[in-house]
Amino acid sequence: MSVNREEIKQLIDFIHEEDAAEVYDFIGYLNMKREREAIDQFDLDLLTRDKELIRQVQKSQGDRTNGRIYNQEQGLKYLQNKIREFESEQNL
Repeated sequence: MSVNREEIKQLIDFIHEEDAAEVYDFIGYLNMKREREAIDQFDLDLLTRDKELIRQVQKSQGDRTNGRIYNQEQGLKYLQNKIREFESEQNL
């Protein structure tokens, strides 16, 4: 879309002061939106190149598919058992 910037500037020169404040706020909003979109895209690009993260996600998906997930109580029991195992190894 082609925009005549000079025409936009002239329109701004002739609007009421309170409308000018709204235009100013809207331009600020557009700038923040573009910055956020650029950051989101940058983050997405970084995440898609992180091979370890991709491996972890795929493993997690496999665990869910195969029923290897814990609810809160099961997870707590699992951790308590691991702590007991660790402590018993330390006492050897």
